[in-house]
Amino acid sequence: MDQIEKYIEELMEKSTPDRPIWNIEKIMQGLKSTWNYIDGCMIKAILEMYAITKEDKYLKFADDFIDCKVNVDGTIEGYDVDELNIDNVNAGKTLFELFDLTGKEKYRKAIDLVYSQVAQMPRTKEGNFWHKNIYPNQVWLDGLYMCQPFYMEYETRFHDKKNYDDIFRQFFNVEKNMRDPKTGLYYHAYDSSRAMFWCDKVTGLSQNFWLRALGWFSMALLDTLDKADASAAGESYEKLKQIFVELMDAMLKYQDESGMWYQVVNFGGMDKNYLETSGSSIMAYALLKGVRLGFLPESYRAYGEKAFHGICDQYLSTDENGNLHLDGICLVAGLGGANRRPGTYDYYMSEPVVKDDAKGVGPFLLAYTEMLRLKK
Repeated sequence: MDQIEKYIEELMEKSTPDRPIWNIEKIMQGLKSTWNYIDGCMIKAILEMYAITKEDKYLKFADDFIDCKVNVDGTIEGYDVDELNIDNVNAGKTLFELFDLTGKEKYRKAIDLVYSQVAQMPRTKEGNFWHKNIYPNQVWLDGLYMCQPFYMEYETRFHDKKNYDDIFRQFFNVEKNMRDPKTGLYYHAYDSSRAMFWCDKVTGLSQNFWLRALGWFSMALLDTLDKADASAAGESYEKLKQIFVELMDAMLKYQDESGMWYQVVNFGGMDKNYLETSGSSIMAYALLKGVRLGFLPESYRAYGEKAFHGICDQYLSTDENGNLHLDGICLVAGLGGANRRPGTYDYYMSEPVVKDDAKGVGPFLLAYTEMLRLKK
């Protein structure tokens, strides 16, 4: 366990807000890191480390990192509301915590700025936010995680819960349109217009069950429930909880004996398929936190612990200089776009597998904080 904290410290020491060592995409592009969901994942996890350990170094790092991106008037460096990219909402979650912990008024203003994007996101005919303005009529599982917990926290804290129904309805639409009744798993994406080359022209669905997308959706359900006022949400809260529990049950059927899950979940053992770190870390977190919040039976804790230890055994290793690395992380996966990503099995196998990227390290650290809570 101490080893993991040493690893996180090393990543923090080697990172600046402009060039965090965990943002492999930006490093590969040779670009400065501005406001993005990847750093948001990592800073959220570091804030969780502060919440559980109360060690100032975590709060100081997170505050310094976000502080230099947020201007006094609440505008954010590198963030443009008009881009209407749902990924950019994710880092906004850190602002609630930092506002509470530091009292900096600019964080409160920045929260309102991010919320202004939520208020103007274009929607599918069913009422769900588009994933991005450049991906019209498309709902991706990832997007539920990027936006809905932020949306729920804002509504609960600052908006008299006026849009609770909207939040719940977006999840219920996903369950209705994107869940496969045979496996209980969810397809990566849905095109409400049926226009994209990657979708089934009858159902609008992409072809496969991608692990990290299922993970993001699991966390979206869990973290949105966590930020909701259950008494105000009534039956919708119970229904959302049921969707979460059913998804955990579906995922457990595909848990490998190693404790991990495969990149394309239902094709374990198929050629090129591999045990993937980021999605497995998210599942470890979801199972452990789900038990802690009382959404899952106590017996499910063992599955979460098995997942966490499986990742450590499989992919946490030391290099010749004694530095720890977390490997087995799918760098990125999506649909359409400039590369015309088709969402086939071979496509998911073709994306780079990297070490130490925040899309794996952030969820791994979140799972680790749940392991620490167990010890307490």
